[in-house]
Amino acid sequence: MTENSRRRGRAGVRIIAAFKLVKGILLGGAAAGMLALLHRDVAAVIRHAIALAGISQDNRYVQKAMAKLSGLTDHKIELLGLASFFYAALMLTEGIGLLLGKTWAEYLTVVATASFIPFEIYELALRPTVTRAVVLAVNVAVVGYLVAVLRQQRRA
Repeated sequence: MTENSRRRGRAGVRIIAAFKLVKGILLGGAAAGMLALLHRDVAAVIRHAIALAGISQDNRYVQKAMAKLSGLTDHKIELLGLASFFYAALMLTEGIGLLLGKTWAEYLTVVATASFIPFEIYELALRPTVTRAVVLAVNVAVVGYLVAVLRQQRRA
């Protein structure tokens, strides 16, 4: 493997690492926000946040979100928050490991990302949207790219 191809491979891995870190940070924040809703009137909190943001409560997307979120029980909020924290920890572990150039992180990212592909295909088949198609394509590309990087490392 030439120095140029090794450098390009590392640049791609760093981009994936940055993406994983951003996702992990955002998901960790969302998890903290969810857990902050425990034992509170979710509908009132949502109405207050919408009012602070200056968004009309008559907006159909706001109405849909309020209908879904206000029906959440404390148990569901707790489960969603804990699952989100777990997933955020996985994302952060992958991102930090990839930035540090750890081979185990490349394998972990391949396995973790590939494990979601069947669910993404199912969701895309159930309710096709451009967003779902893009997410699936990006995850397939990440897995394919990292597998290629790992194969090059093995040969070297």
